[in-house]
Amino acid sequence: MTVRTGHENTDRILRMFARFVGVGYVAYLAILLPSITAMAPRLESWWTPAAVVTVFGSGITISLVSFRRGTRAIRITAGIAAAAFLLAAFTWPLAWIGPPVPGAEGVWLAGFPGLASIAAVIAWPTAVAFGHLVVGCVAVQLINYGVRVDSSLTMLVAEIAFAIMFCTLFVGGAAMAMRTGRILDSTTEQTHSAAATAAAHRARAVEQDRFAALIHDGVMATLLTASRRAPKAASAGLATATLRELDAIAGGVTSDQAFSAAATLTYLRAAAAESDHDAAFRVRGRGADDLQVPADVARTIASALAEALRNSHRHAGPSATSTVEVAVTVRGIRVRVIDDGVGFDRSTVAPHRLGVTVSILGRMRQLPGGSAWIDSTPGHGTTVCLDWDAA
Repeated sequence: MTVRTGHENTDRILRMFARFVGVGYVAYLAILLPSITAMAPRLESWWTPAAVVTVFGSGITISLVSFRRGTRAIRITAGIAAAAFLLAAFTWPLAWIGPPVPGAEGVWLAGFPGLASIAAVIAWPTAVAFGHLVVGCVAVQLINYGVRVDSSLTMLVAEIAFAIMFCTLFVGGAAMAMRTGRILDSTTEQTHSAAATAAAHRARAVEQDRFAALIHDGVMATLLTASRRAPKAASAGLATATLRELDAIAGGVTSDQAFSAAATLTYLRAAAAESDHDAAFRVRGRGADDLQVPADVARTIASALAEALRNSHRHAGPSATSTVEVAVTVRGIRVRVIDDGVGFDRSTVAPHRLGVTVSILGRMRQLPGGSAWIDSTPGHGTTVCLDWDAA
């Protein structure tokens, strides 16, 4: 399992450069070994072994620790390698015993000051790493100036300038790569934060729609039923169901266990009977016994079905009859709530009416794989279609 630390891109680039630096130290050790061997007699016997082990050993170790978890060890080792290079350069005069070398030759430390400064980029801030670059280049060229035969001050200045400019190309590239990693991490964090904020707003909107639908389906429906002096049993049953749903929401008691096809049909039949006990309930396609319906899908379809029946009962006319047709297949559920009532024109429904927009269409369209539409014509009844695809 990948652990996200908030610095993934920076850490990835840092590990890449750590391994690059380690390989570079190995390569330079192989290339400069003849020069190191030839220069050793001109130095105190203790200095060359100590310098080689310290400088190249710390540089190679950077790549080894890059395989460890975390990057703290990489930064510490890179800092030691960068400091070891300067320490070797500063102690060179103490170990020098001569004689001078020909003008075309130079000290082996002058071969890779830029590599040591890339290690400094890994360990320290960019400004400090460039300071290390300047100090390292100046130090090794001063050593060359001191040990060569017939050195000139003009050549010293030119060689210092060339070394700094040459090494700056690589150190600058490493610094820009590390900066890019930090920018990517910052951008990723901002993106995740924005996504979380958007998700929170979306969740609040969903909850608002959910409570708006509940108020319309339950509270307002109960009050409307009571105001029409309907039988007490009808309004009492609707009030009881509404209070039960409110109590469940307040207590946070819900079940996320998936419904089987049979349990879904039972749940939908109960929702239909509770909303309109006179509505016919027909089932087609009973062969999909293996279908598993998520609990929120079953609840949403049942709530939309119940609201469709309540709308039909209230608006279709006193002589209208309603029928619920449910088709269960291996691909999902199809529900049709059909009445032969007066019908209506969707364009005449006021925007503030929540029954169709929120309680039916909105509910279903918020479901993954859910859809809903209404087919109605004045004088020709209404059909409410609720579909859910399991795929």
